[in-house]
Amino acid sequence: MSMQRYESRVVLLAMGIGSAALIVGVAAAAEPTQEELIEDALSAAPPAVQASAGVMDEQGNMIRKGESAYVCMPTPAAIRALGSEPMCLDEVWMEWADAWLNKKPFSTDRVGIAYMLAGDAAGASNTDPFATEPSADNDWVVEGPHVMVIVPDPAQLAGLPDTPTEDGAYVMWKGTPYVHLMVPVGQRPAQRTASQ
Repeated sequence: MSMQRYESRVVLLAMGIGSAALIVGVAAAAEPTQEELIEDALSAAPPAVQASAGVMDEQGNMIRKGESAYVCMPTPAAIRALGSEPMCLDEVWMEWADAWLNKKPFSTDRVGIAYMLAGDAAGASNTDPFATEPSADNDWVVEGPHVMVIVPDPAQLAGLPDTPTEDGAYVMWKGTPYVHLMVPVGQRPAQRTASQ
């Protein structure tokens, strides 16, 4: 699979796609223009990253050439019914995405930064990297605007909370190769439950 294809797929999978109701609901909505997709994608990042990042659509097409290591992706079509959920990933996060998507080990020798400053409409399990829907025991969290950080040595995250109910930063997917730090920078929205 090409780098572009897996980057697009990882956005879809990471956001918990799988609900037929969402897909059907979105099908009736008007498709955004390329300009609207670019605007949505770039809303994930701070201004300096927006200025130089590339933008990739869900089909893996670069719809805006970038001048930096960041690639921004718009809210997946199946998520739009819930709200906005674009993201911008650096090179380390792109490597992480490949490992996560293919359920391979992941390690890095440098810090990675990803931005989701428009928030996370669908949410994700804080404990299970491969959960696609909330359940009674998978600690599902819908996060507001946040930054995600990968560190070379997961031991560097020791002492930080691993629950999103704490104020400030917390560790997501602790004990897995995909562990990272979540840094909320805005208000957390309403949460999804297993019945939603």
